[in-house]
Amino acid sequence: MPPRYDNPPRLRPFATMAVEALALRTRLCVDLDGTLIRSDLLLETLLLLTKRNPLYLFLFPVWLLRGKAVLKAEIASRVSLEPATLPYNKEFVEWLRAERAAQRSIWLCTAASEPLARSVADHLGLFDGVLASDRTVNLAGTAKAARLVEHFGEGGFDYCGNERRDLAVWRHASGAIVVNGSSHLETEVSRFVRVVRAFPSNAHPLKSIIRALRPHQWAKNMLIMVPLLAAHGAADPGSLAAALLAFVSFSLCASSVYVLNDLLDLEADRAHPRKSKRPFASGDLPLLAGLAMAPILLAVAVIIAAFLPAKFWLVLATYYALTCAYSFALKGLVLIDALTLAGLYTLRIIAGSAAVSVALSFWLLLFSVFLFLSLAFVKRFAELESLRKQQRLRAAGRGYHVEDLSLLQSLGTASGYLSVLVLALYINSPQIEILYSRPKVIWMLCVLMLYWISRIWMVAQRGQMHEDPVVFALKDKASLGVGLLAALVVALAT
Repeated sequence: MPPRYDNPPRLRPFATMAVEALALRTRLCVDLDGTLIRSDLLLETLLLLTKRNPLYLFLFPVWLLRGKAVLKAEIASRVSLEPATLPYNKEFVEWLRAERAAQRSIWLCTAASEPLARSVADHLGLFDGVLASDRTVNLAGTAKAARLVEHFGEGGFDYCGNERRDLAVWRHASGAIVVNGSSHLETEVSRFVRVVRAFPSNAHPLKSIIRALRPHQWAKNMLIMVPLLAAHGAADPGSLAAALLAFVSFSLCASSVYVLNDLLDLEADRAHPRKSKRPFASGDLPLLAGLAMAPILLAVAVIIAAFLPAKFWLVLATYYALTCAYSFALKGLVLIDALTLAGLYTLRIIAGSAAVSVALSFWLLLFSVFLFLSLAFVKRFAELESLRKQQRLRAAGRGYHVEDLSLLQSLGTASGYLSVLVLALYINSPQIEILYSRPKVIWMLCVLMLYWISRIWMVAQRGQMHEDPVVFALKDKASLGVGLLAALVVALAT
């Protein structure tokens, strides 16, 4: 006789059982670095800790000697990462959400430190579990493969990865999802496992590298030419060649600093509507590429500087040290940051004087300090005005509040008009008669400067200053017109 049940089991639909069996058989294991996010959590946290205190640079090798797992754990215990700001692979995340909606079991399997991995998993809410590195095991390559086989069995999972190191895992998977990988990697993976789906990268490395260098910012280094032009020495081929070499050296040094600054300012950039599109913040360019670019650019700049007078090398070193101090700390200090920016602009003029061995005029130096301080305040004012329109109260990574707008405008316009006063005093000095045959014509420069400074602040007030004011001036038709008129005035006065 068949067995009797007091409570007979409820029969379940065959389709439901089939879906559950499929989900159980092919769990989806997702890598984090380079796959779920377009970045690397180890480098992200390393840079965060370095920015907080550069002295940690001396501890990193000590931790690494104890193993990569220890390095990750030590760094993770000292930083707090905001997972919402990370550059996620949006198309891939949407696919994961669809798989999750289809009742598929998804696990985050990463070599990142466990606390950081769990914070990402909690933020997304997509994962049934997390397998990550601890203080003893760096869960990458063969170690990750062994852990996944232990948990899900041989061929009991599909794996989502992005690099050749993941081949060790794919060899034990039932299917492969290649994310941000090259066509060559897809071909290599397909030799021993079925490629279920691919999410190719849309990044253009060369274009991203050029963007990271910010060549449009090199226009500011044309200030190096000012001492040579002010001394009427542009006709001398040797001096002109020296000035051009100084321009190239300074531009490469500046790009090195731009790269370093972008690496150290990832979280603040990602919170900014425009800066979030920068190559490193958006994930278009790997952080490792930036860590290589910064010293290489600096080394080439120093080699070029070796062909110029020693004073130029000293100014270049001062510029680099000051910009590093600005990136690490000074940019977050109210007013100090603006004074530093003004100093960095003025250093370009000092560098031009050192490169061509022209005596630096006290008037030119004083004029530069006031003018560039005004432009530094313009830059901060424009950033705060943008935040005001977004109904945000303060700038990320800065010490300014929206309430400071009126004060910045007052300080900036006052500083700009002081630069015109210095120019007027210079024109009234005996030195002007030595350089110009018709010195009275030079007075027109004061009128042009008054117009230009007033217009720059009016543009900022209207919320139309979307970039560095010096770069803006080089693109603005009215500013270019003022520049041409100023050149004409100088030519007539000569």
